Amino acid sequence: MIQEFKDFVNRGNVVDLAVAVVIGAAFGLVVTSFVDDVLMQIVAAIFGQPDFSGLTIHWGDQIGVDPDTGLALYEGQIYYGRFLTQALNFLIVAFAVFLVVKAYNKANEGKEEEEEDSGPSEIDLLTEIRDSLANR
Repeated sequence: MIQEFKDFVNRGNVVDLAVAVVIGAAFGLVVTSFVDDVLMQIVAAIFGQPDFSGLTIHWGDQIGVDPDTGLALYEGQIYYGRFLTQALNFLIVAFAVFLVVKAYNKANEGKEEEEEDSGPSEIDLLTEIRDSLANR
């Protein structure tokens, strides 16, 4: 069983997946920083606050103040601004991933054309061998 586990771990797919997860996590931190520290600051310059967390629908009496944000707390409250902030973050992250994938695909376009120009494919070669053997 230990040998099977070693074989499983040493497969290229597992190592590739581990590398992808680590790089993905690091990329996520970069994108999150870009969103929070750059783009949301532009939102703050336009709308006067760095996010939409202060947007709420509330009813009832005020019961206090949130010590972290300084916003008023009410008996009943819907925090739709937090949802808008997270939705905007998601759209920005999705767009950043789209741009990275698009750049990756564009960079690999030339490689595919080089491979196509390098000569006949394996299928073509095997077909030629089969046909030449059949003609003997």
